[in-house]
Amino acid sequence: MKIHRIKKGLDIPLVGAPEPIVADGPLAECITLYPNEFEGLKPRPLVKPGDTVRRGSILFYSKKLEALKFRSPAAGTVKEVVFGHRRALEKIVIRVSGADEVEPLPRFAAGQIAGLSREAVLALLLDTGYLAHLKQRPFSRVPDPKARPKSIFVNAMNTAPFQPEAGVVVRGHEAAFQAGLDALTALTSGRVYLCLPGGRPDLPPALAGAKNAEIHFFEGPHPAGNSSVHLHHIDPIRPNDVVWTVKAVDLVQIGRLLLDGAMPPDRVIALGGPGVLDGERRYCRTRLGSPLEGLLKDKLAAGEQRIVAGDILAGVQVGVDSSLRFQDSALCVLPEGRERHFMGWIVPGWSTFSQSRSFLSTWLRRRATWALDTNRHGSPRAMVLTGLYDRFVPMRIMTDYLVRAVLAHDIDEAVKLGLLETDPEDFALCAFACPSKMDLVGIIRRGLAEVEREGI
Repeated sequence: MKIHRIKKGLDIPLVGAPEPIVADGPLAECITLYPNEFEGLKPRPLVKPGDTVRRGSILFYSKKLEALKFRSPAAGTVKEVVFGHRRALEKIVIRVSGADEVEPLPRFAAGQIAGLSREAVLALLLDTGYLAHLKQRPFSRVPDPKARPKSIFVNAMNTAPFQPEAGVVVRGHEAAFQAGLDALTALTSGRVYLCLPGGRPDLPPALAGAKNAEIHFFEGPHPAGNSSVHLHHIDPIRPNDVVWTVKAVDLVQIGRLLLDGAMPPDRVIALGGPGVLDGERRYCRTRLGSPLEGLLKDKLAAGEQRIVAGDILAGVQVGVDSSLRFQDSALCVLPEGRERHFMGWIVPGWSTFSQSRSFLSTWLRRRATWALDTNRHGSPRAMVLTGLYDRFVPMRIMTDYLVRAVLAHDIDEAVKLGLLETDPEDFALCAFACPSKMDLVGIIRRGLAEVEREGI
């Protein structure tokens, strides 16, 4: 056990954190799955409209890796199979039936899992699509089953705003979480690292006393909870290294799969943000693919709201007419800020949050919390090398020069500056504080894609 104290970063004092209460979500008549959410895969359907499926029936597989199959989270009838540009599979809609018929899968007792072979664990993860819960670094892609990672990191802490706390999600599934850890030990010849928030005496024993993992505690502001920070301080990525990461909330699903011998019928997501009404910010137990319209009905504040899947700094904007995706563990809602403020830079700023201490609010309202909206308070402008970004990246990386190298498509230089050690989410806080209003998350994402494409 080791404690890492992170000093760089920023905790944005936002209102809207979800209460640690898990409530059941509404039952959905139809669920929608989006095969195109998995980057790098070419999904091919195995069902057609009118087919009857059970919970656990195979819906589609990856053309690039045919052993990787994805199964239905509910029993029912296939309503639609929608194709997009160049016949790319976009979504599969299933009308849920009342009878929850289940496709049986291999089932293991808790004591058996630690002794399973790597081949047995991989075969089950591939056959159910749950291998996609893990990410292979660099590039954060679905892992290559032929690649043996030097270590696996389990992220049981997330310092980004409104993300689910592992302690809440694990509650009631303690055995499943330990089963997931036991299974990970078979996938690597190295160590499994469990990263937990430090200074938290309320951590449940299932986390603080977990077995078959080396426990590390991280203290400090966001992004202390990012997996890149954990890797950087525990087991840095060297050239040609492969590391796998997984969120604790997703590891619970893997453990349930192993213990129950069936696809889990539900998962827990966090619902928070200033755009959610008081009393409705909580955790929700719902089914994968459930419509967001049903989950958010009568829960949003008046006015135009932006729904973000993931955290508000690095998540993806989604519409209320979409559905819960495979990789979603949180929904955040922010009011849309479209108004312009005349000479906003010269006002005292009593009611405006500022990370740079430019306004009076920084000095006179230090303990205030803020209901921020999506307004950027300025337009994009030229990048200036100020060293500001380095205050928010707790890694030994010259952030300004790395971003500049990516913008210049100087991939060799970007790799030397540490691009492969990072993930787009690591630059989300920099984008929040950026005086140039640059989309740093998108810039790094494009840079990583270019490196992957070039094969460097």
